[in-house]
Amino acid sequence: MSNQFEEFSILPPVTGSTPSLASPTNLSDNARLQYLIDNTPAIIYSSVPTGDFRMTFVSNNAVHVLGYHPEEMLADPNFWFEHIHPEDVPQIFSSIAKLFTEGERTYEYRFMSRSGQYVWMHDMLRLIRDEAGNPVEVVGSLTDITERKKMEEALFKKGEEQQSLIKKLQEAHEQLLQSEKMASVGQLAAGIAHEINNPIGFINSNVGTLQNYVEKLFSVIDEIEKLIKDGSQESIIAKMNVIRDEADLAFLKDDIHDLVNESMDGLKRVKDIVQSLKDFSHVGETDWQEADIHHGIDSTLNIVNNEIKYKANVIKDYGQLPPVKCVISQVNQVIMNLLVNASHAIKENGVIKISTGCEKEGVWIKVLDTGSGIPPENLNRIFEPFFTTKPIGSGTGLGLSLSYGIIKKHGGRIEVNSTVGKGTCFTVHLPFRSDV
Repeated sequence: MSNQFEEFSILPPVTGSTPSLASPTNLSDNARLQYLIDNTPAIIYSSVPTGDFRMTFVSNNAVHVLGYHPEEMLADPNFWFEHIHPEDVPQIFSSIAKLFTEGERTYEYRFMSRSGQYVWMHDMLRLIRDEAGNPVEVVGSLTDITERKKMEEALFKKGEEQQSLIKKLQEAHEQLLQSEKMASVGQLAAGIAHEINNPIGFINSNVGTLQNYVEKLFSVIDEIEKLIKDGSQESIIAKMNVIRDEADLAFLKDDIHDLVNESMDGLKRVKDIVQSLKDFSHVGETDWQEADIHHGIDSTLNIVNNEIKYKANVIKDYGQLPPVKCVISQVNQVIMNLLVNASHAIKENGVIKISTGCEKEGVWIKVLDTGSGIPPENLNRIFEPFFTTKPIGSGTGLGLSLSYGIIKKHGGRIEVNSTVGKGTCFTVHLPFRSDV
């Protein structure tokens, strides 16, 4: 095949410009083929199929692409490998043997031009065999893809910048979520303090009473010890009855039992509230895990209880729910926003109903209130950031917006229906397992 290419070289070699031909279409077939080879954007070459793959033919346009004349490329048997960037040589050597099993190989590597600069080349090699299947030569085409590589590098850098920006936006969003969460807890702080102070108050009172009872009991014990030491059996029995009546031991026995039980209940109430705050306020928690939605709702109710209990009765209508893969602290935040909004919509003596159930691909959570409802002109804006109908200082206007974002991130959706004067119902749909 190399001899055939040599026969085509009837035109003078390219020396810096395309050969000037009056009418290329009038050339002979061989001359026409030579013309096309010398003017194609790709360098056409051939090499021996063994050893150092010494080049046996290089098209004249090599001088335009790389600055080398074909003659000098053919004169040096190691020209090809010696001009490949050292970092790119291993990946070519490691797989060049596959050319003999696959018949074709494609590489992209850096090749040193005459100017001393490396240019990116796309090299497509094909193995030619004779009729007996023996390798005859390798035919290839080299195309300068430097500009494409520059564009890819620019796109890669742009992609890295975008990824960095996305990461910063995600971090800012997480900080915003945490800020809104803390702002919500801050707004409920007085109520939470009241919820904790109530049991702490009666526990303190009970402990004071128990202290008096214990002192009485120790006094009784002292009196009995004196009787046993100094008195006769008849006098001991008589005096013990007097001591028992004066100390009212029967009352103490019952009242101590009640005081201890009441105090234990109060301590459990405080423990539950603190645990609910801990569950609710995990800073930066982003772990996706199987979670009990009902436990999350109950924890959130513990936090907002003081906000609701003077305005509405809470009715829970829970269905059977399997564990749901989610970031439970974020779902709790959505539930809290809906419960607080529901309580704010009720002036007095209302009802907040929380119901749950399963659907085809997930679960649903409804928070229904008998409050004032949402006017139609506001219904389409309630999920907008910073939109609020509350007085200045009473809300951030981010609660529903962030709730919408949280549920969307979980692959779910929030629906709302409202009638002015009758109430509002928010329905949260969550898939069993999010793809996030």
